[in-house]
Amino acid sequence: MHIPTIKELTSMYSIAELELAEAALMEEHMPVIEIGGDDEGEKLTHVIAAKWILKKMKEEPDLSFSQAVREYTRKVRTSISSD
Repeated sequence: MHIPTIKELTSMYSIAELELAEAALMEEHMPVIEIGGDDEGEKLTHVIAAKWILKKMKEEPDLSFSQAVREYTRKVRTSISSD
């Protein structure tokens, strides 16, 4: 996960555009938007993160990008922890 890439996606694209890109990647098609990443899996990770962050910021208008990223990374860490 590359935070600058996610930040770029959140500043350049809408949730709807990111959802279309996610669907394209899930179907192994080339998305119409430019997404940074070494492979399709990393690109999908960036799109999903950007989409989640934009939705969170829309739900909580006072939440900054940095705060939303921290919440997202906390959510990811919790989901993969072995405890």
